[in-house]
Amino acid sequence: MALSNHERIGKALDLLKEGLPAFVERELKSAHGTKWWATVKQITGPGMQVGGTEAAPEWDAGSVLKVLWECWNDVFGRTLGRAERSLTSELIEVRNKWAHQKTFTTDDAYRALDSIQRLLNAVGAREQADELAKQSGELLRLKFDEQARHERRKSQTTLGLEAPLAGLKPWREVVTPHPDVASGRYQLAEFAADLWEVYQGRGSEEYRDPQEFFRRTFLTVGLKDLLVRAVRRLAGDGSDPVVELQTNFGGGKTHSMLALYHLFSGRPVADLTGLEPVMQEAKVALATGVRRVVLVGNKIKPGQPDKKDDGTLVRT
Repeated sequence: MALSNHERIGKALDLLKEGLPAFVERELKSAHGTKWWATVKQITGPGMQVGGTEAAPEWDAGSVLKVLWECWNDVFGRTLGRAERSLTSELIEVRNKWAHQKTFTTDDAYRALDSIQRLLNAVGAREQADELAKQSGELLRLKFDEQARHERRKSQTTLGLEAPLAGLKPWREVVTPHPDVASGRYQLAEFAADLWEVYQGRGSEEYRDPQEFFRRTFLTVGLKDLLVRAVRRLAGDGSDPVVELQTNFGGGKTHSMLALYHLFSGRPVADLTGLEPVMQEAKVALATGVRRVVLVGNKIKPGQPDKKDDGTLVRT
């Protein structure tokens, strides 16, 4: 049985309750020392009291958001910004509407899930944020499926359509949909490129695998120019070290970064479809042994070092 929008927001608030307290407790202890628990009790009061003990608090979404809001100026504003303060205010309202059994549209639900995901990312709760990303993608897919059904119903009932031009072929005879689209397996969430997912070895093959990525990528003039500059720069010919991408929202910035990431993956250029013109224009050999670094800002825990597999602690 499909979840209601109210139920989806409830599940998202549960993830918020799981991911946010660790950050809140750490920052409160840093600012107030041994008095942090008394501060929590004073702020939440009898109407929204935090259960459990100082050693094992039992938070709910409402109480942890209230503490985050009330202690912003002297505690949390030191590591979080105005965007996260706005998200906190928004989510307090969402939680109150949810608690009072108010109705939510699909757009309302998607915004709530997205806002919770953004706040969790900001405090470094990656596991819960990644789970919310999956839930958001599923909700978005359901929304687009419903819109598609609505358009089909509308087209079936519309009268007075003009006759098609003589000799004009149906689109199915002109283009062939990709198998995942034709079979109904297309997932909108998988369509969005995600550099972090690729770096982690997750996501669909067309983004993870360099050969499949370039096979599906059309090299625009701008993308080709970027790759040529990068090849020349790493070959040591003095090309531009910084390139400003002339794109707006949805203009291909992440796709460009993935193209650079896969170009220097160590795979032979001959295996990467469409790169022959790039190498011909660059007129240099592709550098080998390139060490790639991935930095995704909203995946960095503020104030907490990142421990690598070999035990190295990164504090910057």
